[in-house]
Amino acid sequence: MKAPAEIVYLVDDDARLREALRGLLEAHGRTVIAFDSAQAYLSHARADAAACLVLDLELPGTSGLELQQRLGVGMGPPIIFISGRGDIPKTVRAMKAGAIEFLTKPVLPDTLLGAVATALSMDRQARKQNSEMDSLRRRLESLTPREREVLPLVISGLRNKQGAAKLGITEFTFQVHRGQIMRKMRAKSFADLVRMGLALGMH
Repeated sequence: MKAPAEIVYLVDDDARLREALRGLLEAHGRTVIAFDSAQAYLSHARADAAACLVLDLELPGTSGLELQQRLGVGMGPPIIFISGRGDIPKTVRAMKAGAIEFLTKPVLPDTLLGAVATALSMDRQARKQNSEMDSLRRRLESLTPREREVLPLVISGLRNKQGAAKLGITEFTFQVHRGQIMRKMRAKSFADLVRMGLALGMH
């Protein structure tokens, strides 16, 4: 069975509201997986797809805020909180911890749909960035120990002669390493290689 391109995870212990929200989202083309508790959500194997989490603040057992804390910053999908009893301190805590939206019940359909669209867009972008960083790290790991010594010197702007002198090697050898680095890192230009180095934390 083909995995969905994007998923809305919905956690709310109110069965009627949960089904109403599921129906609204599905009517607008969203794939929804619903749960009645934080524990049920945590026990579910998350699919490898862009997603967001529509989460009730007040849940039996583990609350919405506690689930957010357990997931940690950057570890779960973007969170949209919903609550009929949310107060300002809880809202502030949720937003400070990374929630992208806080909606009060009854949730307006257009408001929820807009928040979900924004959350999914954010997760798509985050997944793209994570994929690009994973690819960069794999390329870096493909370099030999000597090439890893040469790379910071190259992106710092040193000329071949200067870099070679720092490492005690010939200018020709330094040039060979530089060419190998460009090839292995799949850099299209020097500027491209500098961008990769900065993304990897090299200065």
